[in-house]
Amino acid sequence: MIDRSQFLTEQRLPESMNLDTMSVEEILAVMNAQDRVAVDAVTAVCAEVGQAVELVVNKLSAGGRLIYVGAGTSGRLGVLDASECPPTFRTDPQQIIGIIAGGEQAMFRAQEGAEDNADDGARQMANLSVSEQDAVCGIAAGGTTPFVHGALGEAKTRRAGTVFITCVRAFDAEPAYDVVVRALTGPEILTGSTRLKAGTATKLILNQITTASMVRLGKCYENLMVDLRATNEKLRDRAARMVAVICDISRQEAADLVQRANGEVKVAIVMKLRCDGPTEARARLQAAGNSLRNALGWSPI
Repeated sequence: MIDRSQFLTEQRLPESMNLDTMSVEEILAVMNAQDRVAVDAVTAVCAEVGQAVELVVNKLSAGGRLIYVGAGTSGRLGVLDASECPPTFRTDPQQIIGIIAGGEQAMFRAQEGAEDNADDGARQMANLSVSEQDAVCGIAAGGTTPFVHGALGEAKTRRAGTVFITCVRAFDAEPAYDVVVRALTGPEILTGSTRLKAGTATKLILNQITTASMVRLGKCYENLMVDLRATNEKLRDRAARMVAVICDISRQEAADLVQRANGEVKVAIVMKLRCDGPTEARARLQAAGNSLRNALGWSPI
């Protein structure tokens, strides 16, 4: 058994030594102050997050996948980020995947022992037929999760790109990965509870990786999510408003265009500004690398 007492996430926070005697207001004040530490810790690793984004963009643009792997809170955050990409960016559900130790049931009820199974982590990569086309991002706030390192080790064997996100400094015999992001958030207000500011820092980093990657892949125009899936009333309204703003037309005309484009915002915009029908609009987008900005400026030779 590893002695984790030297790890930052397992140490005691001086500001919360009397946590059990504090008023609610005092507890919340300490928590808010520590959440600011999490933001600063993420800012400090901007360069490393940028390296992770470049790796992910390279893999996705070549037809590969981004696969998150984690246990407990780290696993749930990976699954959450992956699940939000299809509605936000119109990605295929199999392009960005979240794997959590213990399987789907671990999303709703803790499966604590599952994180100790390195072989299961490796098996998950084999089941997904991970290859050199893919990027595997292991998330382990406390740094040592066997399930995560088992998965990353198997991914390396299969020549996938590897990213490791953690909140501790390097430890003895820590494996080497292509990119390592260390958001050193320090001790938690409740000792060892990395669902707190370590989890906050992790969520921020995952937001940055997928959002920046999708932007680089042409999934937005200006600051609008023009590749969203208009699958509910809120998103249909947002789609119509985006088309109306970009094309300078009424909301009703925009809604009609979105409907003609089968809910595809970029197709609706190209139809209005560059051509009449959805077939030609999709062809123009494809020729422009599915970038709306390029499609609006592109013309055939």
